[in-house]
Amino acid sequence: MIVKTEAYRAYDGHRLLLISFLCLCGLCLLAQGNPTQPAKQTKQAKSKVYLLHADTLRKSLENPDPDAQILIGNVAFRHDSIYMFCDSACFYEKSNSLEAYYNVKMEQGDTLFLYGDYLFYNGNTQIAQVRNHVKMENRNTTLLTDSLNYDRIENVGYYFDGGILIDEENVLTSDWGEYDPSTKVAVFNYNVKLENPKFTLTSDTLRYHTVTKIARIVGPTHIVSDENHIYSERGTYQTVSGQAELLDRSVVTNEGKQMTGDSLFYDREKGYGEAFDNIVYTDTVSKNRLTGNYSYYNDSTKYAFVTDHALLIDYSQGDSLFLHADTLQMFTYYLNTDSMYREARAYFKVRFFRNDIQGVCDSLVFSSKDSCLTMYTEPVLWHAKQQLLGEVIKIYMNDSTIDWANIHNQALSVEELDSTKYNQVTGKDINAYFEEGEMRQVDVIGSVRLVYYYQDKDSTYLGMNVSETSTLNLYLEDRQMKKIKMYPKPTGTFYPMLMIPEGKLKLDNFAWYDYLRPKNKRDIMVWRYRLAGQGLKKSVRTAAPLPNRNLFNDKKK
Repeated sequence: MIVKTEAYRAYDGHRLLLISFLCLCGLCLLAQGNPTQPAKQTKQAKSKVYLLHADTLRKSLENPDPDAQILIGNVAFRHDSIYMFCDSACFYEKSNSLEAYYNVKMEQGDTLFLYGDYLFYNGNTQIAQVRNHVKMENRNTTLLTDSLNYDRIENVGYYFDGGILIDEENVLTSDWGEYDPSTKVAVFNYNVKLENPKFTLTSDTLRYHTVTKIARIVGPTHIVSDENHIYSERGTYQTVSGQAELLDRSVVTNEGKQMTGDSLFYDREKGYGEAFDNIVYTDTVSKNRLTGNYSYYNDSTKYAFVTDHALLIDYSQGDSLFLHADTLQMFTYYLNTDSMYREARAYFKVRFFRNDIQGVCDSLVFSSKDSCLTMYTEPVLWHAKQQLLGEVIKIYMNDSTIDWANIHNQALSVEELDSTKYNQVTGKDINAYFEEGEMRQVDVIGSVRLVYYYQDKDSTYLGMNVSETSTLNLYLEDRQMKKIKMYPKPTGTFYPMLMIPEGKLKLDNFAWYDYLRPKNKRDIMVWRYRLAGQGLKKSVRTAAPLPNRNLFNDKKK
């Protein structure tokens, strides 16, 4: 402290100072021009700190170091390629070090500038310690702090008591940080915050490249914008384009929709994301979840795509529906209007399970517009002991339960009574109506054929009826038939139980696909093929909408 105090005092005796300064310059010139100086000493001389200029120079009378020289006014030093300027300094020539005070400035070439109120520089270690109002400038990057050490050998400046790094795009703050002017890489630790006009990033550890503007995530990190929220513990984020490549179960959240995967890619500007391996896409607004090993989602169109062990879990209707297919797609129509609705499509080897309903088919479409689930290509639907099949099946939902179902073309309804007895009805179309999840009425239209067992009040079988007509109405209560209507007048035969011919037990198009039926939510992942020779007759049928592959082109634009 004595040396610093003395460095700021005015001092008379200009003659003594002038003589001392001339002697010092003469000694320096003599040492440089000495032809007998060993090569090793010449190499050491190159790393010396040189005093270039000072308005006033004198010896310190109070500093315990007799080598200390007090310099006042326009002080300038050079060490190799670095220049140092200040208002006043204390120069220790023997230890090759200096202390500089006020308006301190260091220059290294034309790209690195370091400013502060105080500098201690050791020419041997080449470490500069700058304090108070510190500013480091490297081209378009500025670092602000109150305490910074700059290691010239490693070419790294680091602060440890809070600092701010600023470039054209971002402002970064942290408790501890370092910056390498040669690689343009900054490392930040503790209470890290990156502020950008479009988002804010917070973390405890971050690596940032000031040229590419890429933030490398190496710890728990949140990136929050008006549109979405990204959480990751490992990955990269391009702060200009908003492109993120994220690993380790990172999460992207947008307006109630959340996508998670072992690895994620997200483009903020184009508004789409991709997830790879063990992905989970959750829509808390529509109350459904998609899982699989690959997923694509578009923010602007609200389109989602999942494949590879794709699974849809819909919990919007109270009891959850579990649906598996090779490929799942989610569309949104008339976005941001009162007419907006969503449509889910499932392609190839579709199987679904809910406690009250199960089904299999090749393709399926569910629309929130009319709450209709349409099954295409060899569809089979089960409800309790009832099996429904046809060329196309439409199921209309009402809140959390089935309202009614339509089976179109080659329609067949089978009810299992026991392992040998089945109630059967077939026709061109079947409409089944439900109340509180129970089937109450079945209407069969066109080319109706019926096999039906009559039971007494004590459930004793009385006989079997085989009939044909044009229209049939069945009315049920507690899963038992209460009334039947057939018109026009049916043709048929009633057989007592002991007189039923073997060939009349089943309709010619009878099929019982219980071996295909999903038994639980896990069983939907196991596809089972029909036995040879079983299936509907060949016909021209309504097909499901084709998968829309063009929707992926927007991510390449």
